[in-house]
Amino acid sequence: MKISIRLFATLRQEAGWSEQTLELAEGATVADALAALAQGFPALRLTGRPVYAAVNQAYAQPEQVLAAGDVVALFPPVSGGGGRGAEAGNGEERAMAGEGRKLFEITEQPLSLDDVARRVSRPDCGAITTFGGMVRGETMTEAGVRGTDFLEYEAYTEMAEAMLAQIGDEIKQRWPKVQAVSILHRVGRCEIGEPSVVIAVATPHRGDGCFEACRYAIERLKAVVPIWKQENWADGQVWVEGPRQPELDLSAPERITNPDARP
Repeated sequence: MKISIRLFATLRQEAGWSEQTLELAEGATVADALAALAQGFPALRLTGRPVYAAVNQAYAQPEQVLAAGDVVALFPPVSGGGGRGAEAGNGEERAMAGEGRKLFEITEQPLSLDDVARRVSRPDCGAITTFGGMVRGETMTEAGVRGTDFLEYEAYTEMAEAMLAQIGDEIKQRWPKVQAVSILHRVGRCEIGEPSVVIAVATPHRGDGCFEACRYAIERLKAVVPIWKQENWADGQVWVEGPRQPELDLSAPERITNPDARP
C-alpha cells in the first residue's frame, strides 16, 4: 500500500524534501514507516532526536496501523513551552465569527488585537481578555543574548487549526462561562515588534475565567500545536524547538523498531 509522508521544520530542511510517497506492506504501522524512513534517509537521524508523528492530522503512536492513502506527518517538538501532550480532534475548526471570519486561523496576514477581539465580541459578554505574543529583538542563547533580525514561522496548517479549535473546546469545558474563543497565528516572516499570535476570550463578566482561559490558551498552544519558528540573525539562523513531550516522542530506537514498545 502507498502512504504519504510529510516533513516539517528541521526534518524537512535536513531531508531536502517536504513530501514523498512511501510503499509499505498491508497492516504496516507508524513504527514500520519510521523504520523504512530511517533506513532510506539516514540524514533524518530519526533515532537520535525527538520526533513526533501525526496520521491524518491527529497525533499518533508507533503501534497505530496505517491504511492506504494515509498522510503521515513527522516533525520535531513545537516551538515553545512545556505542558502535557494531547491528541488532535475535529473540534470547531470551521466555526466562524461575525462576517465569516474564522475563530481559529493560521494566516500569513498581519495580526491585531483589535481584530481578534472583534471576532469574539457578542452582546451577552461584558469582558474580553486579549493576549498578544510579540516578536522580540533579542534571543537568549547558550553564548548569551543575540540580536534577532526577524522570525520565520512554519506550521502544519490543517492540523494546527484543528488543534487551536480543540484548545477552544478545552477552555469551554474548564470554564463553562466562556462564550467565545479566538486564536490566530502568523506564518511566514515576522518582523521585530509584530504580533506572531493573538488570542481573545469573551465571558459575561471579568470573574468568569477569561484571564485564566487566555493564559491556558497560550500555554497549550506552545506545547502541542504544530508550529515552529526559525530565529534569523545577521550571520545565520536556527530552528527553535520546545521541550520534549515524552508521550508524543517516537525517537527512542526501540519504539522505531518495535511497534509493541510503550513509552
